[in-house]
Amino acid sequence: MITIAGGIYEEYCMHPYRYNIFGSGGRAASAIAAMGGDVKLISYCSDKILDVISTRAKLDNFILETIHTSENIKFHYTHGLAEPLIYNKNSDNPPIEINSENIIRFGFMEGTAIINCEYAVYDPQNVISAELFYSNGSKAKHLAIVLNQYEAKSMFQIDDISELLLQIAVSQQAEIVILKKGPDGCLVYDHKTNKINHVPAFKTEKVSKIGSGDNFVAHFGYAWMEQKKSAYEAALQASKATAYYCETEGFINPERLKEYSPPPIVLSEKFKNGFKPKIYLAGPFFTLAQLWLVEEARRNLIDLGLDVFSPYHDVGKGSAEDVVRKDLIGVHECDILFAISDGMDSGTIYEIGYARAIHKPVIVYAESESEENLKMMEGSDCKIYKDYVSAIYQTLWLAIS
Repeated sequence: MITIAGGIYEEYCMHPYRYNIFGSGGRAASAIAAMGGDVKLISYCSDKILDVISTRAKLDNFILETIHTSENIKFHYTHGLAEPLIYNKNSDNPPIEINSENIIRFGFMEGTAIINCEYAVYDPQNVISAELFYSNGSKAKHLAIVLNQYEAKSMFQIDDISELLLQIAVSQQAEIVILKKGPDGCLVYDHKTNKINHVPAFKTEKVSKIGSGDNFVAHFGYAWMEQKKSAYEAALQASKATAYYCETEGFINPERLKEYSPPPIVLSEKFKNGFKPKIYLAGPFFTLAQLWLVEEARRNLIDLGLDVFSPYHDVGKGSAEDVVRKDLIGVHECDILFAISDGMDSGTIYEIGYARAIHKPVIVYAESESEENLKMMEGSDCKIYKDYVSAIYQTLWLAIS
């Protein structure tokens, strides 16, 4: 059996609208249960959401043990790539103490879990004030730590990847360190052998990001601790299972896992060597809503490691003589044009057509336009997506491959 110590939270996403009661612990428990694993979730829980998570435990077939807290934490997302607003933060709850053979421990916002086990997988989940595994008295004979690259560098202030992995392993007495690298998958460091293996991420047509990291940790922990796979094999299985989660918003089972074979993301040598692909961000910016979306798309693309040319930010408003030549130079110099096309703004349509005329690839985000309005774009090999997060990721994958 795997015991999970992790949060149970309310999660709202404004667009596409989602409301779930999951959190890292709830999501991980459902993921392992879907694989047929025996799993027990121990978490803080308020009376407001207890009935819902109890029903989920019965339906998904996992054991639930809760410690009462006065208010449950709520996460509010504008969209799947947005930083969430977090409500009811409360860290005054007493620690959870767990003795078990195999434990997945997530960082809590409302307390901490002091664990004592044979095997442990730990994801601190908090960049600002991450709790190191042993700092609260936790013990494990075999420890795997899962961090994303930003968390790891923030905590240890080391840029060299090999040195960073070694320092995490030594300082935390970790047998395995998993360093997640976004579109480049993850690195799996085995401290016993001093070997680093790369596990790819996988490309999907649709991308639902909220909770994908929880799903990865759950599948890695199940494969490594229960199925006794090597850390590399466990991370590879977790990466595929997470791709399925992102594509379907569901949890994979063993039968589907055998058949599921999404294409791995292979980075170009130029990107590996530090080249930043340039994205031309086309879209109207005449209203507050339009400006907000341009600003959001620019930030999301930059956060994913891309160089963005935005006519609004880099040229500004002005007469045709002031802006058109500069904008068209931007189209010539870009690697991909990302177009926000709802509303069929004439300038954006022109930029799309100009880019295709000079054979630049175009990704179109068009949520509410008819097939008729998008016919010319579709017929000229533009890639069209109705979902914002999926459109952003398709742009990234095209740029770095």
